[in-house]
Amino acid sequence: MSTPTSPAPADGGPAPQYVYGVTRSGVALPDGVPGVDDRPVTAVEGGGCAALVTDLPTGRPLGERADLVAHQRILNALVEAGTAVLPFRFGAALADRDAVEKELLGANAGRFTEILNGLEGRVELRIKASYVQETVLREIMESEPEIAELSRRLREVPPDAADAVYYDRIRLGELIAQAMQRRREVDGQVLLESAAPAAEAVVPKTPVREEDVLDASFLVRADRRAEFDKAVEELDRAHSSRIRIRSIGPLPPYDFVPEA
Repeated sequence: MSTPTSPAPADGGPAPQYVYGVTRSGVALPDGVPGVDDRPVTAVEGGGCAALVTDLPTGRPLGERADLVAHQRILNALVEAGTAVLPFRFGAALADRDAVEKELLGANAGRFTEILNGLEGRVELRIKASYVQETVLREIMESEPEIAELSRRLREVPPDAADAVYYDRIRLGELIAQAMQRRREVDGQVLLESAAPAAEAVVPKTPVREEDVLDASFLVRADRRAEFDKAVEELDRAHSSRIRIRSIGPLPPYDFVPEA
């Protein structure tokens, strides 16, 4: 994440610009939603596109939590208004409004328009699912005799002999982790395949925690949002005893914008 800084411009000189993202020309800006440093957001237009910008704060680097919140606040306001937006990662800045028009939009308007066409009328929704650990651990003990037996033996070891079974405890942890991974692969695929038909594109993410089953982003047409939500609700009902499922969004469509 870059943290641009900027000297104060000379009196009357052009101000460096912080860029939130790109949308189409003529789109209504978020009303009453302040940007970084509570500064107003304006549009620089070119090539049928509009870059949403704010004068870059001077005399300090970006990176405070308030800066991140402001960046996301502007993008969320556009998404909530149903506006197609190509979100920029936090920290994008150019020398002035002329640079935004010529270097950013002038050089990339055609590609930006193509990306916006693919996002028009669509929203990014994210599903996160995690195991109810007590339930899944009980499943593992009931279906994996080796794990159940090793766990039983370790429970019977007296406290003063704990050092003697140190490696057995490590082995038990490894076996449980492997069993969780096998279940995650099956359960995660079931959840993914059940939700995917209502989406146009899917980006699965690598689970972070041992108990995570699925973390995936879905690009969903706005007119199929109810269908997608219903699919998620049905999944939640079907798996509620062992898996907790959350749907998050709509979100700025970072996962469906080419990095380049």
